[in-house]
Amino acid sequence: MRKSKLITLLVLLLLVMAVSMAQAQDRVRVRWYVGLGAGTDAPLVAAQEEIVADFNASQDNIELVLEIVDNEQAYDVLSTQIAAGNAPDIVGPMGIRGRASFPGAWLDLSALIEAGSYDLSDFDPALVDFYKVEGAGQLGIPFAVFPSFLMYNVDLFDEAGIPYPPSAYGEPYVDWDGAEHEWNIDTLTEIAKILSVDIHGNDATMEEYDTENIVQFGYGSQFTDVRGRATLFGSGNFADAEGNAVIPEAWRKAEHWYHNAMWNDYFYPNGVYSGSEIMGGGSANWFDTGNMGMVTIHLWYLGWGTANLDAAWDFGPVPSHNGITTAKLHADTFSIMKGSENPQEAFEVLTYLLGERAADLTSLYGGMPARLSLQDDFIERTVAVQSEAYPGVDWANLNWDVVLAGLQHPDNPNHEEGMPSFLEASARYGEYGQLVDNNADEDVDAALDALRNDLQAIFDAAG
Repeated sequence: MRKSKLITLLVLLLLVMAVSMAQAQDRVRVRWYVGLGAGTDAPLVAAQEEIVADFNASQDNIELVLEIVDNEQAYDVLSTQIAAGNAPDIVGPMGIRGRASFPGAWLDLSALIEAGSYDLSDFDPALVDFYKVEGAGQLGIPFAVFPSFLMYNVDLFDEAGIPYPPSAYGEPYVDWDGAEHEWNIDTLTEIAKILSVDIHGNDATMEEYDTENIVQFGYGSQFTDVRGRATLFGSGNFADAEGNAVIPEAWRKAEHWYHNAMWNDYFYPNGVYSGSEIMGGGSANWFDTGNMGMVTIHLWYLGWGTANLDAAWDFGPVPSHNGITTAKLHADTFSIMKGSENPQEAFEVLTYLLGERAADLTSLYGGMPARLSLQDDFIERTVAVQSEAYPGVDWANLNWDVVLAGLQHPDNPNHEEGMPSFLEASARYGEYGQLVDNNADEDVDAALDALRNDLQAIFDAAG
């Protein structure tokens, strides 16, 4: 009798296993590739595996498979997979530079968004448009964002006896005489001169200003390259829609302004001062030295970037140029590869990651949620975490509103968009930056024209 019951139980168990295996085989397999951005560290791997397990347990149509490749090999591995016709379905998180490294490889999501009536109302429309690439379509849905903003040293403003920058976009700068000025590049320039001081206490507005012995600078565009700093004057790219090398007119104006700021007015660190001890030496963390009045920087800088700064500071709006404000944006998202055999199922996974699990994943990767409904919680969490880690800052009373407002002014096209032969092109414009930043007599127009010609040769060679 007992033997008969055991046999019956065994048969039932085998039947259950057979059904489970059949159901697993019936599932559509969707591969999620991680490696072009965050997500490869051990603690993150375990958390992502848990999210995959939760998704697979939540439905019986799709089997989500996680593929994690170390960042150093991830680009080459993905290139090999694409060439072999074995590309994954979803890739992310990745920034603009990661996506731009594989031009033409991404699926336009427009049809899937429309067919599924996917709700985009929880995103700022400017961020949705941010992922619309000319000639390629809607290559992503907003996920994690790292807005840029002005950071200013409150103590240095107080020491100079001048009012702080405006507290919101659209507000004027009210100077020490009560006069109102548009918060633009010109106004920033005048303030930056006052905040630039030599060893004798003279500022850059004075004839006695000793440019050989500057101990404090008024403004810097920190931790960025030529494309990033030029975006202060407007969006652009060194490659146009047809792949031709161009120097956007706004960027040409920007480079003249930076060169003048470095070598004539001396309110911006030139190549010599940039690596000096007063600007942080090899770290080039200018703001953290306490010798920099204002910088433009991104959200990822918070906390560690000011760990050694013994001064009060706050956020302000990025200044405008010709009436237009451009607060350059760093942003991560997930995209579906054009070669996916199961785009509908991949889109279902995508909406799960960017919807139900958006709060978990943005917290995991350290970015601000692009979803408007999640941003207040993000600020509260950030204040709590940073207050514990860096208690010397009054995190709760910083101007977080202006940080969020910067998302309404993203650079589109983004300064990290792709170019033909990207690494070679990047090295060439890096050489241009070294040339003009280290030579007072350099002809900026001639250097930019030479850059354009060399970039064109690089683009042509790339085919």
